[in-house]
Amino acid sequence: MDRNYFGITDTGKIRSNNEDTFIAEKITGTDFVLACVIDGVGGYTGGEVAAAIARDTILKLIDNPTGDLSLLMRTAITEANDQIIAEKQQNKEHEDMACVLTMALADLKNNQFHYAHVGDTRLYLLRDSSLIKISKDQSFVGFMEDSGRLTEEQAMQHPKRNEINKALGFPGNINLQEDYIETGNSPFLPGDLILLCSDGLSDMVNKQSITELLLKHTELEVKGAELIDAANNNGGKDNITVVLVKNDKASFVHEVTKPVALPKKKKVVPAVPETIIREEQITEQENKVAKLKQAEAKKMSGKNMLLIFIAIVALAAVAYLFSKQSSGILGDQPTPPVDSTAYAKNTQALKLQDTLNKLTGNILILDTSVFKSPILISEPIKINRDSLYLKATGNITIKSDSGYKGQPFLIAPTNKSTLLENFTLENFDDVSELQRKGVLLKNVQFIRTDAPAVVKPIK
Repeated sequence: MDRNYFGITDTGKIRSNNEDTFIAEKITGTDFVLACVIDGVGGYTGGEVAAAIARDTILKLIDNPTGDLSLLMRTAITEANDQIIAEKQQNKEHEDMACVLTMALADLKNNQFHYAHVGDTRLYLLRDSSLIKISKDQSFVGFMEDSGRLTEEQAMQHPKRNEINKALGFPGNINLQEDYIETGNSPFLPGDLILLCSDGLSDMVNKQSITELLLKHTELEVKGAELIDAANNNGGKDNITVVLVKNDKASFVHEVTKPVALPKKKKVVPAVPETIIREEQITEQENKVAKLKQAEAKKMSGKNMLLIFIAIVALAAVAYLFSKQSSGILGDQPTPPVDSTAYAKNTQALKLQDTLNKLTGNILILDTSVFKSPILISEPIKINRDSLYLKATGNITIKSDSGYKGQPFLIAPTNKSTLLENFTLENFDDVSELQRKGVLLKNVQFIRTDAPAVVKPIK
């Protein structure tokens, strides 16, 4: 198999029918690959019907991706939702049907992918041997896991694991709920691999085992089959669906060109009797020792003079302050005001750095009631972890202090992946570190208030 995309679905060990479906195909005449995993719910036939409606609607509407791709994907999901609700109203046998889905649109020409998500199907990105979960499970247990309150093992065994908060076909108008559909985009670098899957995989196989299977030097078809087998070997309690897309371009690795050293010319030294050479060497050493002793003596003399001068100045200052205090002048002077606002802002930067340094997991959620916006920095925030998901509960501004022209973050060379969500980066001239490391940005915008500029949102 030579394709850079592949999809597979399996009924599993327990279910008698498969309510999952998927899309894995290249859009004709473009450099886009459309990938989607759809998990139907709601009875023996209802789940299959909802999943099929969603699949057909998405294929119909995303046949020529142009313009705002996030908006296009939202439109397709919203239309699929409307079609499912209409079918429920016409057919009472399917009144409980719904589906969840995760969709990715890989733009191979521009090394990016866009995604949209509803429910508890998942999107992962594999980069440099590190697997990071991009989508967020829209369920109580998923939130507890993503926020670090439950471990992966605890979440996989939780009795409410499959209770979802959002799905296509649920009551209510999803157009009126801006955050109902999760969307975003990310760099899709040469060598990157994205995995979309239903909870039939993620509930049965942990992240470490998934990573090990994806890192094998095998074709996508083999990887997909082995993931299905792993889920079935662990119980296969649900339908299992896997879609893989790989950016198979050559990696951007460039060898540093080393300067060529010019051959050194040999100096021609006239023959000198050995006794003369030894005498010259001894004389030269004696001269060096004498010069060092003279320099040390001058240094000590200079230090002594400096200490004497400092002592005299200190005594004079004490005498002056004493005389002022005794005359009552000093006590009448008001205390100079302190800029508490500037101090608090810089304190926020120190608090953020300290919190990052003490973080034990790889997820940090910043509460806007604790971290006050803007966080003013005069040096980059250091990220010294192999992976990090940094999110603000609201939107937090990280602002360059006046006179600081560096970058907002300094990311360790060992870092494999970093995701930033809900931040505004203000007045930074240098964001090369974010670009160089391929940092994932969700609801992040760059603004300039120190010079006229256009706000450029990155979702």
